[in-house]
Amino acid sequence: MKYTMSEVLQFVEENDVKFVRLAFCDIFGNQKNISVMPGELPRAFDSGISFDASAIPGFMNVEQSDLFLVPDASTLSILPWRPSHGRVVRFFCDIRYPDASPFEGDARGILKNAVEAAMQLGLVCKIGSECEFYLFKTDEDGNPTKDPHDQAGYFDIAPRDCGENVRREICLTLEQMGIIPESSHHEQGPGQNEIDFKYSDALTAADHLITFKSVVKTIAAQNGLYASFMPKPFKHQSGNGLHVNLSLFKNGLNIFRTDRGSHSPVAESFIAGVLARVPEMTAFLNPLTNSYVRFGSFEAPKYVTWSHQNRSQLIRIPAATGVCSRMELRSPDPACNPYLAFALLIYAGLDGMKRELQLPEPSDFNVYEADEKQLENLTRLPANLGEAIGLAQNSAFLSDVLPSKIIEHYCSAKFSEQEELSHAKNEEKFEQKSYFFNI
Repeated sequence: MKYTMSEVLQFVEENDVKFVRLAFCDIFGNQKNISVMPGELPRAFDSGISFDASAIPGFMNVEQSDLFLVPDASTLSILPWRPSHGRVVRFFCDIRYPDASPFEGDARGILKNAVEAAMQLGLVCKIGSECEFYLFKTDEDGNPTKDPHDQAGYFDIAPRDCGENVRREICLTLEQMGIIPESSHHEQGPGQNEIDFKYSDALTAADHLITFKSVVKTIAAQNGLYASFMPKPFKHQSGNGLHVNLSLFKNGLNIFRTDRGSHSPVAESFIAGVLARVPEMTAFLNPLTNSYVRFGSFEAPKYVTWSHQNRSQLIRIPAATGVCSRMELRSPDPACNPYLAFALLIYAGLDGMKRELQLPEPSDFNVYEADEKQLENLTRLPANLGEAIGLAQNSAFLSDVLPSKIIEHYCSAKFSEQEELSHAKNEEKFEQKSYFFNI
């Protein structure tokens, strides 16, 4: 349910709300928040709640450190795992300067701008995500171990699948928060799970994904487990992907619909735009050094290709019709900032439409088993984070659609991560130490 400001204030008064969390993300997609008392809400809506932005990596410096959080009334959500007596609610916020102008480092604001750019063309982008994660056991002190929750495989059931009840609890919690999962199941890796969501507008989809990750970690902890969205926790097991399903609606109709087997020319140009720009965007879609270990195996593509249904491709067109017709991008992983990732996908597609790009011929073969001759003319995704950063820093496209401060701060931080890895004596141990307990 969407709320207006006056409805929010009435809801808070009538529902024993005692704490209000004002949430936002840093440029890397890590959720942050500050809690205020309900009496502060009118001030928050009017002028915002200030915070020390110099303490958030990539935001501000000490000399100019004040930014303000202004709650988006439409994102009101009760946190079901908190006590029902003295409820806790959460809002996602817009980030503003003291003069009330938008802060250019607000990734949610960047996605809003991308959505508006599509709307100027009469288009509404719909996104549905498929997110994978691992569940690990914890030790007697509650600290996470590297032992997976079970040894089950793809679509297995209980008792082999030990994550069944945890997924159920996650889905029911999300439902209480107004987020409706479409399906859930055990994935290929030991202790690996997947939950998929019905499509929604791009901003809502990103909000839901941030909420989902928080819910998964919270419910896992309540069950004595640790949830990890690390792209590749095990070298020889399936990695965690974030498959992004995207379609475009105009005048209420899905233009990705097929007519007698042919695509809409506009949809084809949109897909071609994503294919053309995806190497430059990869640093934002796959933000960790560990992300690149995932490419090339276990259904994680590393070539810039497309096809119908074929799961070895970067973009596949699922066997769906009507309102469910869509493209599916299979390279991103859940460590990304979804606001930036979705914004870049929209901008890339719109760029393809503007340039009337032609969709190349499909690669109707299994890329994972292809010979060198089949692969020799294909464009590859970046082989590592350093290469991806280089493409991002030299991208005129990214410079046009992202604030220069975002690119500068983001790439600088990621370059440091790549440098740390290059100097590490044991890459696998470095990645486990760096990301296993944080992502």
